[in-house]
Amino acid sequence: MQLSYWEYKSWFSNVDFTVIGSGIVGINCAIRLKEKHPHSKVLVLEKGSLPQGASTKNAGFACFGSASEILSDLEHHSEEEVVKLVEKRWNGIHRLRRLLGDEALGFQMHGSHELFPLDKPELFEKCRESIPYLNRLMTPIFGEHPFLTIGNLFNFENIQKKYITHQFEGQLDTGKMMRSLIQKCISMDIPILNGVMVQGVTDSNGVGIIRTTDFEFQSKKVFVATNGFASKLLPSETVKPARAQVLITEPIKNLHIKGTFHFDEGYYYFRNIDDRILFGGGRNLDFDTEETTEFGETQIIQDKLEALLRNMILPKQTVKIERRWCGIMGVGTQKSPIVKEISNSVYCGVRLGGMGVALGSLVGQELADLANQ
Repeated sequence: MQLSYWEYKSWFSNVDFTVIGSGIVGINCAIRLKEKHPHSKVLVLEKGSLPQGASTKNAGFACFGSASEILSDLEHHSEEEVVKLVEKRWNGIHRLRRLLGDEALGFQMHGSHELFPLDKPELFEKCRESIPYLNRLMTPIFGEHPFLTIGNLFNFENIQKKYITHQFEGQLDTGKMMRSLIQKCISMDIPILNGVMVQGVTDSNGVGIIRTTDFEFQSKKVFVATNGFASKLLPSETVKPARAQVLITEPIKNLHIKGTFHFDEGYYYFRNIDDRILFGGGRNLDFDTEETTEFGETQIIQDKLEALLRNMILPKQTVKIERRWCGIMGVGTQKSPIVKEISNSVYCGVRLGGMGVALGSLVGQELADLANQ
């Protein structure tokens, strides 16, 4: 496709900064660039009609790591690394709240609760006994002890009698968050062009060359923020896609469940939203199949989610599933995001490890700030 004079002049000429990906990281990167360089020309490209990865498909958890998740991370990372990552998540949520405000995010802090199935008493005891240690590690971040044990407030079945609660975790409305981010972007005269499939990014004498399905153009700096799809543009970076399947019920009369909930080291998660239960996870049932950039659901995971919904979360209730979907996350052997310079004109902020809501705002800022180094 040949660009017309008007198309080239209006969007693709004299571009200072191009951001690839209009999710949480990409939009925050673009906003930060415009704040620091108000007279610059900033452009955001998105291959989908909506952000294509997980930014509009996640569960809306403002989470920083459950007790079992942090203990698991400590088996593969140093204390310093784990604490630093939790602090990044905490700072990222606060940056997002300052940027948009809690009302625009639909933010609520009801705390989160980690549940432990009856068949995993050893894991529960390990986590319960580790609470003093975890609180010593995390109190410098949160200002108070984040972890405590409480009884089974919501009468779930087939679980241990107590939850391990993180009192500073919260929840938000993913749709409101992304609409607010996009509106802020547009108000700052940052165009977001949807339906533009980027096929490749190269550096030519310190200038970024962006090749799309239909045309090619130059940008002084290019920022790749495609997370789970990063390997297509950045084959040298260790980012694996991870599909997360989700379902949501129809409205439930007199729903008393409130908060966010995790179990099985964070591989399952659910919450209340609009008198419904949103429930996702289960990729640990079939890691190989879920390491994909293809959208879709699988029977093994959907059946497990429905069984847990019936037998644990909403026992003795008949509920109908209204909708199912999935998102594509970016993960790797390391939990920390990749925020780095690829070449003189190309940078990336990817591999958010399923913590994009908490990390995305901060990673976007860090990504934009690389342009000044």
